[in-house]
Amino acid sequence: MKSTEPACQYELKAARDAMEVIQGKWRIPIVIALTYGVKRFGEIQRDIPDISPKMLSQELKALEENKLIMRKLYDSMPVAVEYSLTPLGLSLQNLLVELRNWGKHFRKEIISSSD
Repeated sequence: MKSTEPACQYELKAARDAMEVIQGKWRIPIVIALTYGVKRFGEIQRDIPDISPKMLSQELKALEENKLIMRKLYDSMPVAVEYSLTPLGLSLQNLLVELRNWGKHFRKEIISSSD
């Protein structure tokens, strides 16, 4: 039976919109890395050592397109690029804290239930 509850449909659409922007294995870790400040490409890659340079580049571009991060290009030799969170990206802070807290709780529950 299909739900026709407008409030439910609105909430589901909002959740899908959010998931579309932050889905995948790498976007949340990249945003978390940038919560520690402005970083260059290599610094982000050191924070997330198992991401390939190609994947990091693709995900940075997607996050920039969704206005969660800002890319600043410096006209220097060699060219320098820095990434930082936008105000919209910073607005994820509370969600990320809750996500990490839930992850710690989940991990504890799984470990204690496997004993």
